[in-house]
Amino acid sequence: MSAYTGNIFNFSRDLPEPFDTLSNKKVKVTSKYSDGATASTLCSTVIKAINAICRCKNSTGEGAVGIINQKTVAEYKSSMGPDAYHLVVYNRDNGNIMASIYDKSTEVFENYVLNSSGRDGAAVMMAMFPVLMEDAEFEENFEEYYNQFVSAFPDMTKTTNAMAMLCDNAYRRVKDENCAAHVKVCLDKAGNLMRVSQAQLDSGKFEPTEVVAGEFNIFARKGATPIKKATAVIEHSDFVGKYGLSSRTFNPSEQALVPQLPSWYIIPDEVVDICKHAQATTGKPMQMRNFLLRGPAGTGKTMGAKAIAAGLNLPYMKYTCSAGTEIFDFVGMIFPDTDSGSTGDAQLDAENAVLKNMGGMNYENVSKLMNLPGLDDMDYDPEGVYEALTGSKKAGASAQDCMAIVLDKVTEKVKALSKRSETSASSGQSYTYVETDFIKALKHGYVIEIQEPSTIVQPGVLVGLNSLLEQTGSITLPTGEVIQRHPDAVVIVTTNVSYEGCRGMNQSVIDRMSLVRDIEMPTPEVMVQRAMSVTGATDEHQVSQMVQVLCDLSEYCRKNSITDGSYGMRSLIDWVASAEVTGDVYGSALYTIISKATADEMDREALISAVLEPYFTPKRRKASA
Repeated sequence: MSAYTGNIFNFSRDLPEPFDTLSNKKVKVTSKYSDGATASTLCSTVIKAINAICRCKNSTGEGAVGIINQKTVAEYKSSMGPDAYHLVVYNRDNGNIMASIYDKSTEVFENYVLNSSGRDGAAVMMAMFPVLMEDAEFEENFEEYYNQFVSAFPDMTKTTNAMAMLCDNAYRRVKDENCAAHVKVCLDKAGNLMRVSQAQLDSGKFEPTEVVAGEFNIFARKGATPIKKATAVIEHSDFVGKYGLSSRTFNPSEQALVPQLPSWYIIPDEVVDICKHAQATTGKPMQMRNFLLRGPAGTGKTMGAKAIAAGLNLPYMKYTCSAGTEIFDFVGMIFPDTDSGSTGDAQLDAENAVLKNMGGMNYENVSKLMNLPGLDDMDYDPEGVYEALTGSKKAGASAQDCMAIVLDKVTEKVKALSKRSETSASSGQSYTYVETDFIKALKHGYVIEIQEPSTIVQPGVLVGLNSLLEQTGSITLPTGEVIQRHPDAVVIVTTNVSYEGCRGMNQSVIDRMSLVRDIEMPTPEVMVQRAMSVTGATDEHQVSQMVQVLCDLSEYCRKNSITDGSYGMRSLIDWVASAEVTGDVYGSALYTIISKATADEMDREALISAVLEPYFTPKRRKASA
């Protein structure tokens, strides 16, 4: 589609202030892109757009211009009424323009027609402003004009020359497709533009991530709250190991436990904030060492805990709670000493020897010995894990169901491994205390993450640990040994919200948290970057659309009270990975995000229609011969 420049650059319209008294629109200055012309022509469209941006910059007028991905957006305050705005979305990659006339009080939309008898295109030019400013000539003359604007135009010659250069620069770059600084615009002869819809506003589809000028009231879903500019990405080299709590050296096994952050990981602000608090309070009467990360599944809470350990340069350990978690699971258990005799079974004795080489008999090692599924497997495919463990299917099986079975299997195995033959039993039985990672972390000053404590059925389990959550806390082990909490020990509790099976945490435990941070989903830009880095996908535009589908899905589920499913960063990565394998984005979505969002068939159909099909359509199948 060609750019009908006459629709945008209509030189017959009257000039606005401060040029409304000029007798001649021609000015003897030209852009470097003018190809030999000797004069420029002042254009009402450009003047109105530039004046609107100037008013946004010095807060003397309403409206805003901002950026989201490859698009730029503008809210242009219309003179047609107190609540009238022109809303424009401009795509710099393909030149497509979407626009609507919008009444904020009534939420009524009208078509925006850009031609000589319709709208003058000032709002469109305003949306194009960030792209126009990428040219040094345009930027220089805008700065000159803005200086004159804020000073009430003390030098009209400088004012006029600067504006003439802006008009000529914009005109030449839009009109000439061969221009080195060409700005692409697709506009039909009639000037009809695709509408910006209410659904798009509600979903935040065009909510800018960076504000160039002004304050967004419509594209921003939070009303009059201004959108802040996107924060700069924190370099790993400026974070990892920069928040040490003490001058300590670790042995090789401890150093191996200090997390290494993957190159794709973008360090969230809350992670940096926690590290700063931990370091800044070191040595003070009340050190901040307990932190709660709370948020929906897939928001990167565990990765955040590992990043905190990396920033503090401390070894990282974790414990994942389940419904049946008891206090001894945290403090440790006493097991029979496998060196004290034979079980009377050669196979069991051989397994005891293997366990000894693995570090001793504990639930984790016994589980590995039995090749039982891990927590990640249970979380990813609980129904499949349940069937593998039991030999029978159970619809709706949860990770907790699987964990209960694993614990039972491990317990029975421990009993078998602990039995002694009559000959061995006569010589007496010795026992060994097995220290948990939780105790190790607190005793030696590591970072320990406690995952999903809200799933624990017995509410008193965590309360029993309150003594260790104190800065100078201690606890008596089953052996009678008293463990003192190391001053560098950091406890990070991570828990989902509104998750089936989750309960409210005890207030006494929450009270002992130094900071409680609610973790939101990453920004769309971060989600795109993570998904592409993890999966190896290269089509940024397609992944961006997939991210938008996921965001729309989340919003739809929230508004329609669909709460029986799960969707987040993990689901997005699964979708992108599946699409890379199948080449079918639509089909992969059905089994990665739609199926996970809800078990209700009608709700799934609604999600397909409302959030998936506006972006992706079913892949056409070749007709069979």
